[in-house]
Amino acid sequence: MKLYVVKTPKLLKWVFKSKIWNIKTSQKEVFLTFDDGPTPRITDFVLDQLEKHQAKASFFCVGKNVHEHPQIMERIQKHGHTIANHTYNHYHCYKHSLEDYLHNIELTENLFEQLSINSKKLFRPPYGRISPKATRAIQRQGYNIIMWDILSADFDLKNSAAKCTKNVIENIKPGSIVVFHDSVKSYPILKETLPRVLSHLNENGYQCSTL
Repeated sequence: MKLYVVKTPKLLKWVFKSKIWNIKTSQKEVFLTFDDGPTPRITDFVLDQLEKHQAKASFFCVGKNVHEHPQIMERIQKHGHTIANHTYNHYHCYKHSLEDYLHNIELTENLFEQLSINSKKLFRPPYGRISPKATRAIQRQGYNIIMWDILSADFDLKNSAAKCTKNVIENIKPGSIVVFHDSVKSYPILKETLPRVLSHLNENGYQCSTL
């Protein structure tokens, strides 16, 4: 049973309007984002594809993976992509105390500083789940909470690459924030979907920008 929607409803954006779901822009630009990395080989594939299509993106990184693969972080930073926080252990907000959740975010932020990673004060909650208390606490710390306009659904292995590609290209519009995952689980779909999406965006005059 599918428990997600591909295109975020306008009502949901309005109800949770303190979060960022899309970017207001007068340009024909979109914002591709990648969650859960860095992951050896997979994040490198993503970076290769972005470079090939002259595209920029934003990476919401899990601190544990950053610690284990700092060389990939160097490459992300070198190529001018945005780096942002996705907790240290991919915490589900509702399965941890507020104190533990905030500490997990802080661990990743501290790691960015230790590794001289130029990150932005952007945060995406794992699983897209975050409580009102956590939202307020994180925003008080100066973070913008980034959600999405389009969910590619590359994490759903019942989907095909063709279906995920369709999810993106049929819903894309200027200012859209699109979610992909540079993870082992998503790679079988991502490796086919991402090149197709990037080619479509190029052919239709879209610029892929960083948040």
